[in-house]
Amino acid sequence: MKLIYYNGFDLPDEGEAFKAIMPQAQVRRWQPGDAAPADYALVWKPPAEMLANRSDLKAIFNLGAGVDALMKMADRIPANVPIIRLEDAGMAEQMADYVSSAVLRYYRHLDDYQRQAMHQRWQPKWPASKQQFTVAVLGLGVLGRVIAKRLQQLQFPVLGWSRTKKNLDGVSCFSGDNELAACLAKARVVVCILPLTTQTTGILNRTTLSALPRSAYVINVGRGAHIVEEDLLALLQNGHLAGATLDVFQTEPLPSGHPLWQQHNVTITPHISAQTLLDDAYVQIAEKINRLDQGLPVSGVIDRNQGY
Repeated sequence: MKLIYYNGFDLPDEGEAFKAIMPQAQVRRWQPGDAAPADYALVWKPPAEMLANRSDLKAIFNLGAGVDALMKMADRIPANVPIIRLEDAGMAEQMADYVSSAVLRYYRHLDDYQRQAMHQRWQPKWPASKQQFTVAVLGLGVLGRVIAKRLQQLQFPVLGWSRTKKNLDGVSCFSGDNELAACLAKARVVVCILPLTTQTTGILNRTTLSALPRSAYVINVGRGAHIVEEDLLALLQNGHLAGATLDVFQTEPLPSGHPLWQQHNVTITPHISAQTLLDDAYVQIAEKINRLDQGLPVSGVIDRNQGY
């Protein structure tokens, strides 16, 4: 069995780590010009050259949950080669931790207290009722469902929105373009964990963000392109939005001098809300390779028409 891999983070020991799980595999780091035969590819944000016209591959495994980088080159990948995403691999718990901590920070006014402390102000705020602090989760896939469940455990009312209708115990679910504004209008906090597709690019813009009640909060752990950054800034500056926690951006790293760095009510983190735990990921991939080699179906195969 021959595998090629490429990781945009350029971790040096990936091949050895995977071979420890699948000793029978011959693993090589892909280099430009490498067109030698391979059975499988393990990738994260690879160059298009690596996968273009590679009909010899039995499958391509994406080393993360988001497949938008691969979808941009999908027309160069043979249609008979399945693209398979990671399912959780330790990311759901991290994501739920990140989102719940951000929601609790806003609920308990910790962002306000941090700004007060910078000016040596002592000004207690009256606590809000959790029943008036509804959170809307946009995206009800594997990660979105875990986030919603965690927020429910913290006693926050939870709404959910997705492109197609979903059902989730205890969550008021909305779907489709016609129901997005109604969902946002009921939310004090909106959490974006949608897949990035042509339909969801720019989905949080001046119009949709304005549907949120005044003094609402935005948390984006999906992709930077989900938000029109200029529109978000305008609504933060005019007071319609009270704050935003952003882990992803249209350009990463966020450029020096970008106005988001200077916005006092924006919390910025460097795309760390959920990081792939490679050991867990490799175990999952190895299990799926074994199933594919036995002619058995696997989960996590991307629908190229939908983009996720």
